[in-house]
Amino acid sequence: MLRRLYDWVLHWADTPQGEPALAALSFAESSFFPVPPDVLQIALTLGRPARWARHAAISTVASVLGGLAGYALGHGLWQALETPFYLYVPGFTPERFGLVRDYYGRYDAWVVFIAAFTPIPYKVFTIAGGVCRIDLGAFLVASAVGRGARFFLVGAVLRRWGAPARAFIERHFNWLTVAFVVLLLGGFLVLRWLAP
Repeated sequence: MLRRLYDWVLHWADTPQGEPALAALSFAESSFFPVPPDVLQIALTLGRPARWARHAAISTVASVLGGLAGYALGHGLWQALETPFYLYVPGFTPERFGLVRDYYGRYDAWVVFIAAFTPIPYKVFTIAGGVCRIDLGAFLVASAVGRGARFFLVGAVLRRWGAPARAFIERHFNWLTVAFVVLLLGGFLVLRWLAP
């Protein structure tokens, strides 16, 4: 089923509705849809490399708005939606959700940034952010920075290296984003350690 969804998402790249589909996909993936918007962003950018920044901006803005919708679901409707989400949304389990709540208790908005940038299911963290009632301003900033960094990085790499970059990104995306986050967090720890 996931492969059929993946192919369905990719078919939008060959239609005039590619950019609206990218916005809709980016919004939906932030709260319930299982296919990441990178798939369509990559296809659109390879088709029109000059629009790489436009595609990245569409993905970023729509994804942050979708994250806000996920936050609102968690904040206001979690009691009613809890069971359907566990049953029908991929990546959503009571155990995983409990772990996310623990992370919020310890790391607050840093968790949102990491989920927004990496392949970790961002939707789980947007809804959990609302359930845990983390500061909305911090949530939005972390989402915008994390999602923007992810989508603009993908777009810039595609603009520079084209189709070979697509193959490399698709093959190693998870490891690349994990390595970036490890380096980023390591940098913050070093700065904190060096601070007087």
